[in-house]
Amino acid sequence: MSSIGKIRRLLHLLERLQSGRIYNTKELADFCNVSRRTIFRDIKTLQDSGVAVQFDSSKSGYWISTGDYLPPTDLTLAETLSLMLLGQEIGAAQQGGIPYFNSARNAALKLQSTIPNRLRQYVGELSAAVKINVEKQADLKSSQSHYESALEALTSQTKIRFQYNSLHDKKVIRTLVSPYRVLYQKRTWYVIGRSSIHRAVRTFHMGRIQESELTKDKFTPPPRFSLDRYLGNAWSLVRERGARTEVVVRFQPYVAINVSEVVWHKTQRMIWNDDGTLDFHVTVDGINEISWWIMGYADQAQVLEPTELIDLISDRVGRMAKLYHAKKKGNRSQH
Repeated sequence: MSSIGKIRRLLHLLERLQSGRIYNTKELADFCNVSRRTIFRDIKTLQDSGVAVQFDSSKSGYWISTGDYLPPTDLTLAETLSLMLLGQEIGAAQQGGIPYFNSARNAALKLQSTIPNRLRQYVGELSAAVKINVEKQADLKSSQSHYESALEALTSQTKIRFQYNSLHDKKVIRTLVSPYRVLYQKRTWYVIGRSSIHRAVRTFHMGRIQESELTKDKFTPPPRFSLDRYLGNAWSLVRERGARTEVVVRFQPYVAINVSEVVWHKTQRMIWNDDGTLDFHVTVDGINEISWWIMGYADQAQVLEPTELIDLISDRVGRMAKLYHAKKKGNRSQH
């Protein structure tokens, strides 16, 4: 059996032994679907690794005291391993200083110290076999202090003052924010809260905060505020109020299966056509965000509804064609 298979069997064995009941070797062998000789070897491996597997001679069975080898978190060894592997992989994949992800790696290292020494070699083999690829993210190394200030403001219900490079306002603004939520989405962190300058709830990109300052002004968050209600049917983050629209996109067979395998939006509905194309139906609050997603599929996606979205993408495609046509003419003239 492979090393990974042995790890899995040892984890199952540990979970069963720490349940509080005493098991004889036949019961353990049947549970793990191996021979009794293999169970004896596995128990010896666990004991050599520092796990206090106890033998009850009166009942001819084995058991483990749950407090003997796990930290005081009541995590099973399997749960500890899962958190450790996820923390290692995700933390290692993040080099942009994103809060929580780097901390996940540190937590994984601490969890590793709770694993018995002799079992760490098995964990190393499992780590080498598991790979989690995470999408590229915004570089927030310089935003750590703003992130921490936002969390402190949120938990203490204290307003925070931002100096913020606003793409919407096309200038740097100063505003007093009552933070309601901190959200990780679209490869970066956001602060969502009521802005004094806008007199409305707004979304602030953590990486565009230039300065942050905690104030002594208290606020009371709305009791019925929720992210679902705030974002509504936005394709991602930008909800265009009063612009709810039914969108239908036809995807060609080359990408149709790929599109169908993902839950892109909570309202999506898919209809397969006899020619292998896929009609993707979705209800969104605004067409701008979804237009960029559609354009990412180039000539493999055709908007059927609404007319406004057809015109928007057609206009962008026309301007793209002019850019490439001009570039092509320039290259020819150089030759």
